[in-house]
Amino acid sequence: MNAPSRTEIVIVGGGFAGLWATRALAGDNIRITLIDRRNHHLFQPLLYQVATAGLSSPDIAAPLRHILRRQRNVEVRLGEVTGIDAAARTVALADGDVLAYDYLLLASGATHAYFGHDEWSGDAPGLKTLDDALAIRRRLLIAFERAEACDDPAERAAWLNFAVVGGGPTGVELAGTLAEIARHTLKREFRRIDPSQARVRLIEAGPRVLASFPESLSEKARRQLEKLGVEVATGTPVSAIDARGYTLGDTFVPARTVLWAAGVAASPLGALLDAQRDRAGRVLVEPDLSVAGHPEIFVAGDLASVQQNGKPVPGVAPAAKQMGSHVARAIRSRIAGRAPPAFRYRDFGNLATIGRMAAVVDLHGFKLSGLLAWWFWLAAHVFFLIGFRNRLIVLINWAWAYWSYQRHARIILGGDKP
Repeated sequence: MNAPSRTEIVIVGGGFAGLWATRALAGDNIRITLIDRRNHHLFQPLLYQVATAGLSSPDIAAPLRHILRRQRNVEVRLGEVTGIDAAARTVALADGDVLAYDYLLLASGATHAYFGHDEWSGDAPGLKTLDDALAIRRRLLIAFERAEACDDPAERAAWLNFAVVGGGPTGVELAGTLAEIARHTLKREFRRIDPSQARVRLIEAGPRVLASFPESLSEKARRQLEKLGVEVATGTPVSAIDARGYTLGDTFVPARTVLWAAGVAASPLGALLDAQRDRAGRVLVEPDLSVAGHPEIFVAGDLASVQQNGKPVPGVAPAAKQMGSHVARAIRSRIAGRAPPAFRYRDFGNLATIGRMAAVVDLHGFKLSGLLAWWFWLAAHVFFLIGFRNRLIVLINWAWAYWSYQRHARIILGGDKP
């Protein structure tokens, strides 16, 4: 008697959704191929710490092959998906390989959105990958070096003028940490400039920062940012960005360093499907996260457009993890001939750090700000890091930074150009 064939599952993306689905599918008679353009899983909530020299790249990332080394039914492929044939149930890779699947999960995440101004991307980089973080770190550190070497007061001021566009968690974290670097980390390290005179401005087009938080916590976050030395500008969008600076309303502001944290767009992979997408490019999925007309194709994480109780499920790590685990259960149900249940997102609350001993926490009515919120944020992020080594290294680095104000990952990589 021939052994039953194994179910072939292809998962695209080794982020939170893809990795959690892969781990949950460690079952008999299932063969998983996990495809990602990079060889590592990235803990994105701490990516800003790499960008601001608080942590090194390996502290918040781990090789996918190492993470899945004991899961024998998984093959990890380093590659890029360039085509999907839903009728033939195959995916094409950039290297020419074609992989067949019984079930397909697309979880390739999101990229930057410049709201129709893609020409800004070169002068206002965003933060989604380790490459982005290292590029931003280089840009920040070189700005102080250029200011130190500059004789023209106006040009020096432009190098010491920093802007972060977008008042969500990433923008708040970047702005607060950048102000700390200027006022504490770089103290007494330069001879011709005073880094504490750097101007850090956080720009939010809406009426308040951290709009997903209760208004009271948004206001506390604003006050904590201002206490750190961040200038918070709300209610006016940026209308232009170039290599010389940015325009806020009708006013041009000379600034050599502008960082983008204002919007995200879904991975272009969603466009390969014959499926409806929302304005951000996210795929509109069925209640069980499958694609309409293709119950064997699932979409999860930032690539999926999911509504619950009339509100969109947020593009955060807990939601992606829950989607990945749900897709694994849905596939198991389909294999067993059962109808999969609808996805239900469990919202555990919002966290955002602002700077040293400053954060805000909203746990469904239980609100914290300041030092207690900062400790809560720190404990939660260390707990959810993958791997004991990463947790230990991050704790040691944070403890050292707390007592010394130092950030020893301040190494400029990739040349001396911003």
